[in-house]
Amino acid sequence: MYLKIKRLIDIILSLIGLIVLSPIFLILIIAIKLESKGPVLFKQKRIGIHKTQFDILKFRTMRIDTPKDTPTHLLDNPKQYITKMGRFLRRTSLDELPQIWNIFIGQMSIIGPRPSLWNQYDLIAERDKYGANDVPPGLTGWAQINGRDELPIKVKAKLDGEYVENISFRMDVKCFFGTIVSVLKSDGVVEGGTGAKKKVTNTEVKGSSGK
Repeated sequence: MYLKIKRLIDIILSLIGLIVLSPIFLILIIAIKLESKGPVLFKQKRIGIHKTQFDILKFRTMRIDTPKDTPTHLLDNPKQYITKMGRFLRRTSLDELPQIWNIFIGQMSIIGPRPSLWNQYDLIAERDKYGANDVPPGLTGWAQINGRDELPIKVKAKLDGEYVENISFRMDVKCFFGTIVSVLKSDGVVEGGTGAKKKVTNTEVKGSSGK
């Protein structure tokens, strides 16, 4: 029952977000175009509900010659590909704003497990253990407020499973406001490399190469 209410909330809030944030969208679009050549938006194949694929939208944060479908930490000197505007967008998570459209059309939810890359087979397999591939992926989620880029795959998948097990309006509200705090503090953001949380090497970083 809650999943139907959750979808209605997604539609209403994403529509409001598209309207209210349109001036910020315009400013960021101009800033991106002024700094580097290439499209403003970056599309990438991600895994959605029931492991279906969809094109996630982001503001482009990397040069157009960046190797595609490769996690940032697997690139040779990844920082060379990230633009100055891109570093700001990633640090503030503003690069994720276009995903409001993904939410509006039903490919994503505001809260849920972050959609994995289509070729992150280890993360997809781990999420299968917890049923985390059977709910809509989210703009943010339980794992994002408990480590974000710093989390190794097994820990991230387990946290995604905890979200699925406890999915509710209360849980979503907790994730929503927890995300605001995390973004303001830049918690768990590891730019252009692997993170480490309590000396554990990260196996997945923010987004991927390709901007």
